Amino acid sequence: MTKLKLDFYLQDALDVGPQLIGKLLVRKLNDGTIFKQRITETEVYRGEEDSACHARFGKTKRSSPLYESGGITYVYLCYGIHYLFNVVTGKKDEPQAVLIRTVEDYNGPGKLTKALHINKELNEIDLSSSNEIWIEDDGFKAEYMTNKRVGIDYADDYYKFINWRFILKK
Repeated sequence: MTKLKLDFYLQDALDVGPQLIGKLLVRKLNDGTIFKQRITETEVYRGEEDSACHARFGKTKRSSPLYESGGITYVYLCYGIHYLFNVVTGKKDEPQAVLIRTVEDYNGPGKLTKALHINKELNEIDLSSSNEIWIEDDGFKAEYMTNKRVGIDYADDYYKFINWRFILKK
């Protein structure tokens, strides 16, 4: 098992999104409990021009992590109910991130964050150095397919129907 290094996250989100399929999301709780879940689905959100991306309104208090260099977490509350976990990618001031949509035992981004105790306290955590949350490569070779992103009816048609969701083939 190898924790992903910072340079991995400095790639463009369209490269990182599919590469995260099959990797292990690891969460260590304060009591020492460790969860390891294989990532089975991701979605890419990329740039202010992407009408589904939080950066579409420019840099705000909420979206500011997207403007940092890749390698940190972006955790936000969706619909006032569920936290969603994203991996910031790319270069500083080029807002982009990859949403971790599903893992092997939890089908849905809200279900996985609840099960792995991921909340706002884990926003802007450095994934390459954290001992609370990180991503590992165990050598698993994943095959994936693409599809349109989910739950973005507010986006314009181009971004609503673009195939920026990556799904593990079973």
